[in-house]
Amino acid sequence: MTTDTTTTPGHRSQQGRASRPAVWAPYAARVDLHLPGEHGSGSWEDAAVHPMAPTAGGWWEAPLDLPDGTDYGFAVDGGDARPDPRSPWQPHGVHGPSRTYDPAAYPWGDGGWAGRDVRGAVVYELHVGTFTDAGTLGAAVEHLDDLVALGVDVVELMPVAAFPGVHGWGYDGVALFAVHDPYGGPAALQRFVDAAHARGLAVCLDVVHNHLGPSGNYLSVFGPYFTDRHETPWGEAVNLDGPDAGEVRRLVLDSALRWLRDFHVDALRLDAVHELKDDSPVHLLAELATAVGALAEEVGRPLSLIAESDLNDAAMVTPVAEGGLGMTAQWADDVHHAVHATITGERHGYYVDFGPLEVLATVLTRVFRHDGGYSRFRGRDWGRPVPAGTDGRRFVVFSQDHDQVGNRALGDRPSERVDPGGLAISAALVLLSPFTPMLFMGEEWGARTRWQFFTDHAEPELAEAIRRGRTAEFGGHGWEEVYGGPVAVPDPQAASTVAASRLDRAERDRPEHARMLRWYSGLITLRRAEPDLASGDLAATSTRHDDGGAWFVLHRGSVAVVLVLGDEPVTLDLQADEVLAAWDGADLDGGRVTVPGRSVAVVRTGAGA
Repeated sequence: MTTDTTTTPGHRSQQGRASRPAVWAPYAARVDLHLPGEHGSGSWEDAAVHPMAPTAGGWWEAPLDLPDGTDYGFAVDGGDARPDPRSPWQPHGVHGPSRTYDPAAYPWGDGGWAGRDVRGAVVYELHVGTFTDAGTLGAAVEHLDDLVALGVDVVELMPVAAFPGVHGWGYDGVALFAVHDPYGGPAALQRFVDAAHARGLAVCLDVVHNHLGPSGNYLSVFGPYFTDRHETPWGEAVNLDGPDAGEVRRLVLDSALRWLRDFHVDALRLDAVHELKDDSPVHLLAELATAVGALAEEVGRPLSLIAESDLNDAAMVTPVAEGGLGMTAQWADDVHHAVHATITGERHGYYVDFGPLEVLATVLTRVFRHDGGYSRFRGRDWGRPVPAGTDGRRFVVFSQDHDQVGNRALGDRPSERVDPGGLAISAALVLLSPFTPMLFMGEEWGARTRWQFFTDHAEPELAEAIRRGRTAEFGGHGWEEVYGGPVAVPDPQAASTVAASRLDRAERDRPEHARMLRWYSGLITLRRAEPDLASGDLAATSTRHDDGGAWFVLHRGSVAVVLVLGDEPVTLDLQADEVLAAWDGADLDGGRVTVPGRSVAVVRTGAGA
């Protein structure tokens, strides 16, 4: 159930007092409200049962209001009681009763918060469960000042929607309205957002609408939430365009709007939107963009939508009024792949299409490596060109993120295999690019802790299937070549895998890590201070490089980022008159700049060489 104001038929809410339970079950002959006995018991046993009344549109409504903090659930046609598809809180886990929660009861302190558009912001992605030893939202608040000192603008939380067990990435969530209770539950998320806003930090929340996890997903008990007319990597697709799709779409839209309205979240990152299979006249994303735009007008602050899309199509960020899907920004994996392949030399898997410096030049000026041409990895033509005049800040780029680290066979970060100079080069390419830069937690100090894939499923057969699937997944990716021998994939269900993935903050005090932290902070400061670096003007961005691969220059207006990829110093005539930043120093002589091997310098070129 929801406790916010919605247009859902049959649902009534009295914020701050009680709420009237309602559920959509269009083909049910009977629906009952189950109220477990003693508050907080977490058990369906000996629950009081109240028949619900059918209302318009396939909805059923209970005959009584529930006070805030009441456990409840629904049973369809005499079956077992199940959690509410719109459960606001799952304190007993994803299989237990739901609990009412009134978001309006929280005493917000962010009345002066003006909001922050994500375009051009410095974004910082973190996983609540491994960002701190405690693994809670409350513990994460204690480190927000570190992010402010770094220069972060937006904190992006990986999914917090309730998922099975205690530990997990969050992409197998099954309760789209509830905050994972081991993280602290809904009140903890409100406190986190309030604390972030007090420090001038916006909050982005990663949400998953393209599938639900395999354990605790009871939506099909209630109605046709899935369809076999479309397939996804997780099986049947969410029913966005078939019979009864209207209420399924409403569930997704209401969930998204709830995070923005009731939790004061500033942006949503939408997971793998290419798996939202929708042949409707108006795509779900366009409908969501329109609804979020209306809410932004209502609350008087910017609200952003960031899409993760594999389509390489700028229609994703084209306004709805111009025929696009209306996203504020989208991830650009091609930039990551080009940077990673350049710095590491890896060419396995999807890196096969990356590596040469001309590819790096392409993505830094045109965003997509695959913009209509042939992709060897996919075995077909892929993508479309980015139209001239598109703001580069509509594309989120990174050298590390949860996927690109966690989906490596060992979950190893670049810092485990790349020299400090290479890490410094990667940071400069991302933070001084014409795009919206994103960092992954710990990257800023060159964290050596791995970040691995982990789950916490209680069902032995499911846990074993995940183990086998994880091992099989890496069988043909060329990891033996990368790691120099056979690879033993970490057990996703092992406590040691979670423990190994937690940040080690003691690293920050070690000289080599402290130096890297200063480098990141300095680049962010420089990016803010130099209008040419803060700009998203792709037309004012150009590159040149050595055919032999020894050096590469990224020109951002009158600022040049000089990368020396080889081991020997390089001297270039750039008409440079000032060194703005340098990893290992740089010498100027009559407009010529000399940069040491395996290093990077940022210089002002005056004439915009």
